Amino acid sequence: MLPLYRFAEECSALKEQLNRSVAFDASVHSIVDEILQRVRQHGDIALLDYTEQFQGIRLTDMLVSSDEIEQAHKDADPAFLEVLEEAYRNIISFHQHEVEKSFFYEGEGGVILGQRITPMEKALLYVPGGKASYPSSLLMNAAPAKVAGVKDIFITTPCDAAGKVNTDILAAAAVVGIGSVYKLGGAQAIAAFAYGTETIPKVDSITGPGNKYVALAKKQVFGHVSIDSIAGPSEVVIIADESANPEFIVLDMFAQAEHDPDASAVLITTSYTLAEAVRECAEKLLPAMLRHDIIASSLEHNGAIVLVESLEEACKVSDMIAPEHLELHVEHPWDILPGINHAGAIFMGGYSCETVGDYFAGPNHTLPTSGTARFFSPLSVRDFIKHTSIISYSKKQLQRSGEKIAAFADHEGLQAHAEAVRARLRVL
Repeated sequence: MLPLYRFAEECSALKEQLNRSVAFDASVHSIVDEILQRVRQHGDIALLDYTEQFQGIRLTDMLVSSDEIEQAHKDADPAFLEVLEEAYRNIISFHQHEVEKSFFYEGEGGVILGQRITPMEKALLYVPGGKASYPSSLLMNAAPAKVAGVKDIFITTPCDAAGKVNTDILAAAAVVGIGSVYKLGGAQAIAAFAYGTETIPKVDSITGPGNKYVALAKKQVFGHVSIDSIAGPSEVVIIADESANPEFIVLDMFAQAEHDPDASAVLITTSYTLAEAVRECAEKLLPAMLRHDIIASSLEHNGAIVLVESLEEACKVSDMIAPEHLELHVEHPWDILPGINHAGAIFMGGYSCETVGDYFAGPNHTLPTSGTARFFSPLSVRDFIKHTSIISYSKKQLQRSGEKIAAFADHEGLQAHAEAVRARLRVL
């Protein structure tokens, strides 16, 4: 079920298996491009047509009523609501540490320079629906947008064939205080909010995970709106030494693999004894898993156990993968942390399982996948703000530096640039 590699001997084969990237085949491109074009050109009519085609209902109202949201909150299990509320407080608390401040400083000659931080005005949070509901995704997207100060926050999530949205998602919307929830999913929802329609507002930012059609649609509308990242299948890498608990490792790998047959779970270890114990434990525990077929497929095609000579080498292998989630099941996790450069989130020690981060700890669970942790970051307040440069140049400093600036423009062959400065110098 889990292929075993010795890194020193099988490096090329391992790289071929583990080097993942976000890619979309021609058929997906064709479908998404047509959806984007039709919604952009025909607005609500195209949006309703696609909703009927893919969600099985001709909507008469695309917006969930406030009464439905209120009722879902009222009917929710009180214990579950308490969990939602505490998790949201934890997530808000973490993101409050990310808040940036505007700054100004005075330079030479009375020049004032600075940077102003302002929130985006409108943001869409895409929450997956359909076969499963993810209120955790709603909390994770809403918290940084709220902390950033976004004025208008919208949620969209697919409804069922009766036009109903999952009640757990509506309860979570009530917890975070967002009343604008739309019953739309898929690439057509991304198109509607990226371009705007007769009834759907055009937003400035779209965040949140979705299937391959949603992911490609987000990629294609980037530039019309800001997006968080282009999400691929989820993944975990576990670095472990001989002190690790095999059952912890197996269940953490299963937790990742049960998402999707394309999900990836990789163990990197210095211990052959642990590797064998993990393989035996996996075979023992798999039959009891509700999603055992998905887990088995994921581990067979996208899982691996990699034997390395040292924890230093383990860190290098992990950096080669640049995983979405990285767990350190080692005796001294803080000692190897400096050797790791590329990961979306790092879980320190055997009791910091990924599930804690997925739901409750506070850091965002919307993370870069498919090796993009080399250049993307977790969803944060930064995804919902803008930086604006402020320049206040004084007459005195322009007199000092103006001719140098004009000469720079001359060197680039931009006459009007240079003359714009020299006109002011003549007045001065």
